[in-house]
Amino acid sequence: MTAHAKPIALEGGPAGRFHTVRGQTSWLVEPLSEADCQVQSMADVSPTKWHLAHVTWFFETFLLERFEPDFKPCHPAFRVLFNSYYNGVGDKFPRAQRGLISRPGLAEVLAYRRQVDERVARLLERPVPPEALAILEIGLHHEQQHQELLLTDIKHVLSCNPLQPAYRSAWPLVAVAPQPLQWVEHAGGLQSIGHQGDGFAFDNESPRHSVWLQPFALASRLTTHGDWAAFIADGGYRDPRWWLAAGWDWIQSQRIVAPLYWQQAGASDTNPDWHSFTLHGRVRIDPHTPVAHLSYFEADAYARWSAANLPGHAGARLPTEVEWEVAAAGSVLAAGGSAAAGGAEARASGNLLEGGNFHPVPMAQNAPGLQQMFGDCWEWTSSSYAAYPGFVPWSGIAGEYNGKFMVNQYVLRGGSCVTPSSHIRASYRNFFPTEARWQFSGLRLARD
Repeated sequence: MTAHAKPIALEGGPAGRFHTVRGQTSWLVEPLSEADCQVQSMADVSPTKWHLAHVTWFFETFLLERFEPDFKPCHPAFRVLFNSYYNGVGDKFPRAQRGLISRPGLAEVLAYRRQVDERVARLLERPVPPEALAILEIGLHHEQQHQELLLTDIKHVLSCNPLQPAYRSAWPLVAVAPQPLQWVEHAGGLQSIGHQGDGFAFDNESPRHSVWLQPFALASRLTTHGDWAAFIADGGYRDPRWWLAAGWDWIQSQRIVAPLYWQQAGASDTNPDWHSFTLHGRVRIDPHTPVAHLSYFEADAYARWSAANLPGHAGARLPTEVEWEVAAAGSVLAAGGSAAAGGAEARASGNLLEGGNFHPVPMAQNAPGLQQMFGDCWEWTSSSYAAYPGFVPWSGIAGEYNGKFMVNQYVLRGGSCVTPSSHIRASYRNFFPTEARWQFSGLRLARD
């Protein structure tokens, strides 16, 4: 694909932020071929081309259609083709069939993006009402969500290729000494969670409210590939004692014996040589790197196994989202592993263009306190995704963004190595069903 200029820094008012985020998306797509951008490898994955069109559709449908003088759609059919789940907008093309949309082609989708970018830029040259700026801000964070989805989706696509091609070849990991797990205690008591301040937040992060917590402790680091290899070696996937009933049925029916992307190569069943497919290609697992691509079922099973088998882990479990947020409030965002490198956003902005990591990284040293809270893996919690007390969804069509998904899902916290760093905050609530694992989802243990 044609190279794009480096995006400007994430500043400069609404117009500057708009061009920065749009440029970051273009940068993420640069390593891909037109064929790469067309493939849909499973129902949960969307083609890269669809992501590019959908985030553009968002600005055209919700911003230009309402606030651009003499608005005319770029193409009437795009309203249906690139709608995701907004029932209030109208019909939608089936999600599982997005890979069948061979036309418009990639060149036409990129032209669609350029046209909408130009029209939004002209709109922002004149005074616009506060409601338009609010929609623009939502659209920017929506696009950052799709930057992350674009990377997790293309990872799944490339993993299905027998050649197992790398998205970017540079490998970010360096050898480190093993870091022992410590327990970081919190006194509990009356606490407050939820978004506060003037910065952006989604509606599901509010209102801020009080909660009562019993004393608890969190693990100082994320669970690693080495930890998980021990779970597998001890028969963790073969022992129903550790699994919820639905989880046991799931691993049996799907014949799951390891995390997604793990591959056994060149060793016996009793001494497996585990490799993993990454966005940097196929590599041997690093025992000190946070393990990712786990389902809720797997995370919960590991916690039960560790409580019964590992010294000092009695009572180990998954944290609640309240415990996680209260503990994270005292952590520094940049102290997290991959977040310290700036996430996808900073990598797109300049000096890390060629050396960015798209993989969780190990702790570099045994620093005190909680480590890796932000920017390595989304961390499963034991909390069902539900509304906070007093929750009020956004008004209008934007109200479909979060509230209607508050059923049969669990909350994850912390952001991952492919989450733009300016998109990460302690109050952010991600959510997925129990069997989902194509995202960079890992775990941190907790105990009373």
